[in-house]
Amino acid sequence: MGVGTKTMLLQFVSFAVLFLLARVGLAYFTSLDGIWLPIVSAVVATVLAPQFKVFKTDEGDKICMRWIFLKNVKILN
Repeated sequence: MGVGTKTMLLQFVSFAVLFLLARVGLAYFTSLDGIWLPIVSAVVATVLAPQFKVFKTDEGDKICMRWIFLKNVKILN
């Protein structure tokens, strides 16, 4: 599996988990229904999900993660 594929999978999984958590939480704690529930859940997941990017270095491709709750960029490999 390539580094780009891993990055896309990490991005999708983190968004999907946060989307499902936001959808269940919003459905339980608010009165949102219809199309508004998935729209608000998608916005919340987009804002809170970490961002993964691939950078090419002399040592090879590196996956870096930037997240709203971290001060700096974290290198994953």
